[in-house]
Amino acid sequence: MLRPCFARTEPWLQAGRYAAAVMSQIPRRNGWTIAAQIGDRAPDKTQRLLSRAVWDTSAAMAVVRRFAVAGLDEAARRTGRRRGLAVGAIDETGQLKAGSRTAGVKRQYLGCVGKVANGINTVHLAYVREGTGHALIGAREWIPAEHLKDPAKSAVMGLPADLAFRTKGQLAIDILAKAFADGVQLDFVSGDEVYGSCTELREFCEAYGQAYVLRVPSSFRLALAGGITLTCQQAAARLGGRRGWEVRSAGTGSKGQRWYAWAWLGTTSPRHHLLMRRHLTTGELAFCYCWVPEGQPASPSRPIRAAGLRWPVEVGHLWHLSSGAAFS
Repeated sequence: MLRPCFARTEPWLQAGRYAAAVMSQIPRRNGWTIAAQIGDRAPDKTQRLLSRAVWDTSAAMAVVRRFAVAGLDEAARRTGRRRGLAVGAIDETGQLKAGSRTAGVKRQYLGCVGKVANGINTVHLAYVREGTGHALIGAREWIPAEHLKDPAKSAVMGLPADLAFRTKGQLAIDILAKAFADGVQLDFVSGDEVYGSCTELREFCEAYGQAYVLRVPSSFRLALAGGITLTCQQAAARLGGRRGWEVRSAGTGSKGQRWYAWAWLGTTSPRHHLLMRRHLTTGELAFCYCWVPEGQPASPSRPIRAAGLRWPVEVGHLWHLSSGAAFS
C-alpha cells in the first residue's frame, strides 16, 4: 500500500525494515539497535531514509490512517463491539532532544518527563474504538513562533521558508480536517485543556457537526440558564456535595473500573453542556465542555464514556500495524 509513496524501491524496502524494527520487541530503540535488528552494519541507511530520501510523508500518513481505522473497525465488528464508541483523542507528546538543531527543539514543558526540558512537542490524533484498541492516525509537530521569526535558526533547523506558525489547537484542526477528508467518522472528539480552551477548534468541530468532549480549566466561563454566567468552579460549588451528582464508571483502567461522581449541567444553548467529574476519595474536580449536534441525545451517558476514552492506553491494547500489510 505504501509503495506509491516512494520515488525509488530501495527507500521503500528500507522503510519496511525500519518500521518492523520499531514495532519489534527490542528493549531499547536507537539508531544502532534498530540497525542491528534490521541487519545493517550501521544506522546510515535508515538515517538516509529519514533525512534525504524522496518520499511523500503526507500520502504515507494517509495510507496508514485508512489502514488503521479499517483494521480497528473490522476488529470491533468481529468481536461484536460494532456499537462501541469511536473517539478521536487529541493529545501531545514530548520527546527529549539534545542540542539545538532539531526542528522545534527548545526548553519547554515535556509531558514525558513531567518538567521543563530541552525537547520537542508533537500534537497527535488517536483513533480509539471502545473495547477494541487504538492507533495513532495523525500528527503535526509544534514549531515555536520564535523559530519561524529567526531566518538563521529556521535555516539551521531546515524549516520550510513558507511555514506559518500554528498553535497546538490549530494543529489539531489540521489533523482532524485530514482525517475527516479521509472519511474517518468519530462519535466524539476529546482532548485536554489545551484543546478545550481553543475557541477556534470548538467552532471547527461544531461547523463540521462533530460532537466533542473537551477538558476546560476551572476558570472557564459559561452562560447557564437564567442568564447567569459562572466559572466551572463556581458551578460545581453551587451543586454542593451530593445534589446533582451521580456515580458512574469512566471505563476500565489498569486497576479496574474507574469510578467517579459526575454532574451534567445545561447551558443557555440546548446543545452545549458542562460535564463535571469529581474524584470519590480526594474530591478533585475536572471539567469537560461538551457539544452534541441535533439528532443526538443530549444526555451524559455517551459523553462520560467518551471522556474515559481520552486516555487510550487504558482502554485496550495498542493496535499495531502489520509491516507486511502496510508496506505491500
